[in-house]
Amino acid sequence: MGPGRERWSIVMIGPFGLRARGTMRARALPMAQALARRGHPVTVILPPWPTQEEAGRSWEEEGVRILILPAPHGPPFHLQVAIRMAREIVGQRPDIVHAFKPKAYPGFVHWILRHLRRAGGFRGAVVVDTDDWEGPGGWNDRHPYSPWQRRLFAWQERWGMTHADALTVASRTLETLAWAMGIPPQRVFYLPNAAWFVGPSRPLPAAPPTVVLYTRFLEFQLDRLIRVMEALAQRSSALRFLYVGQPLGNEEARFREAAARAGLLDRIDWEGWVEPARLPQVLGRGHLALYLMDDDLINRAKCPMKLIDLLATGLPVVADAVGQVPEYIRHGETGWLVPPGEVGAMVEAAWKLLQDPEAAWRIGENARRMIDVAHRWAHRLPALEAAYAEALARASR
Repeated sequence: MGPGRERWSIVMIGPFGLRARGTMRARALPMAQALARRGHPVTVILPPWPTQEEAGRSWEEEGVRILILPAPHGPPFHLQVAIRMAREIVGQRPDIVHAFKPKAYPGFVHWILRHLRRAGGFRGAVVVDTDDWEGPGGWNDRHPYSPWQRRLFAWQERWGMTHADALTVASRTLETLAWAMGIPPQRVFYLPNAAWFVGPSRPLPAAPPTVVLYTRFLEFQLDRLIRVMEALAQRSSALRFLYVGQPLGNEEARFREAAARAGLLDRIDWEGWVEPARLPQVLGRGHLALYLMDDDLINRAKCPMKLIDLLATGLPVVADAVGQVPEYIRHGETGWLVPPGEVGAMVEAAWKLLQDPEAAWRIGENARRMIDVAHRWAHRLPALEAAYAEALARASR
């Protein structure tokens, strides 16, 4: 730590483990590692799902201790996990608990810690992080939750955000939604996603021309993607598509079926899920990437990590101008923005870049440099530390 800088002990908690990609792997862990490099001791405590083989394990990654709780024995499983998480936190006596997502386990633990603090059994501050919108118009309407789950998650979201000592939000839309709840602006801290890697400057990719589809198929209507692919494929018999991603459900199967009906199946190279260490190399095989986002509340509220990965690789990206996307893409300089939902505009923009590989390469290189100088997690630390300072001041009142 530098002279005069405070050093805080921090515990981060999440609703699930370190899946291949997701909030904890792509947002919380890189944030924790940046804090550790700054001199703050950080522990990440996670439930034993979905990777139950890691239950009970503890290890260190780049200065951050990661603890996966043991699997509970017998019901009530979720209550046991929340109570164990709270006990572990109280035993560590951290200055700050940063709860990633106000729902599920972090929501329960926040509620427990709040009551323990009133009783004098916990003295730390609780910061809540939100990177998605769950409530009306959000994921509650998209996921096949039961009615009681929807009510619970909507209540947890509002209670967690309004009762946090400080709130970190990943998008301007979430910032606005927090203000609309009556949360004072001084307790709301804008903390958009940042790159967990920045690739090296890449050479012009070799033939054939390849369009990258790095997606879980959740942000857009599949029919629109197929129409864009069909139009591009009709313009070039050599054009190929590279699919990279790990859907949550049957989205890839639906994509295969739709691609087969459109006669595109033999034009697609299938990578699927890629180890994080290989991601820059795999994405770098493309000449450009498409990033589709329907203009809805879910997409406006999120801060798309996959878009950042593409830009950090040095890929020129043609993207719908929705939500946070224009925060990372300067039209014509670090990518290409098109009006959301317009198939023709996306096709024309992609075709223009495919016709001029050198200009496309320059746009991708501009994007890679922009991410490197402005969108690493180290650049977010002043806002994060300000959130922690505000939370500690509020908790001590």
